[in-house]
Formats: sequence, C-alpha cells, structure tokens
Amino acid sequence: MVQICATYRYNSGMNDISGHISDDEHHLPVRIYYEDTDFSGLVYHANYLKYFERGRSEYMRLIGIHHHQLAALDVPLAFAVADLHIRYRAPARIDEMITVRSRLIRVRGASFTLKQAVERDGQVLAEGEVQVVCIDMQGRPKRLPAHLQALISACAVNEKDG
Repeated sequence: MVQICATYRYNSGMNDISGHISDDEHHLPVRIYYEDTDFSGLVYHANYLKYFERGRSEYMRLIGIHHHQLAALDVPLAFAVADLHIRYRAPARIDEMITVRSRLIRVRGASFTLKQAVERDGQVLAEGEVQVVCIDMQGRPKRLPAHLQALISACAVNEKDG
C-alpha cells in the first residue's frame, strides 16, 4: 500500500500547483498577498486555517482523492473538520513565501487526522492538528469507503494517540 503514496512523492516537483509529497509529508508553497493581511500588515489569524485547508485539499488531490469525485459517488460524500487545535508562533507578512506542511498521522473508520504547519524558511509560524471526518450530504458521519481508506492509510505514519 505504501507504493501509492510513494508514486506521488516522486512524480511531483516544487513548481507544481498542488505542491509535492516528500518523506510522508505534503509541502505546498503559498505566497502571502495583501488580502491575507490585517491593518498591521501581518497575516490575519483566521487565514492560517485557509492555508491548512489548501494544504489538506492539495494533499488529497495528489494521492488521488478529488472533492468532485466524492460528490459524484452513489452515496455522495464530503470531508468536514471535526476537531482542530492550532498554535501561533510567529507572523507572516505580505509578499513572503510560506510552506504549508501536512502529514497524515491517524486513520479511523470515518475520520483521519493530520499534523499541519505553516513555515517560512524553516521557521514554524503556526502548527496544528486537524481531525477530518467523512460525512454524507446531510452532515452525518460515514465510514470511509474501502478505496478511500486504502489511499489515505497508504500515506499515514500512524502516530500513537497522545
């Protein structure tokens, strides 16, 4: 199963819009725009959640899971954030390049958990842990279909609960 994730690791380069997977971790480069900042010129705190979302979405895309395909299943599915913990360490500023790092650490019947970080030149600016649940279109949790669980599990490093 690990071969699924390894395939994407080697087929993507840093210039790809979806980022790349290296050493069981997805890396997504993002530029900070004026719209990302508040009146002080620093990235507004809620925008780090958007960067985490972009990182998760592009990670899923690279391992073969596309939102439009989830919605087109016989029983349409989606992903929703069930739990999120975030710590802010340092600010990002306009025009800077940051990297969103995402690592799958746990997969369960209806959910998976990622550790994510936003960094600039190796300095962690924000870090968090996000639990994502698979839901139907009425918002009820649904077990991950076997093919999705296999794709996600192939990339998970399976850290122990803390």
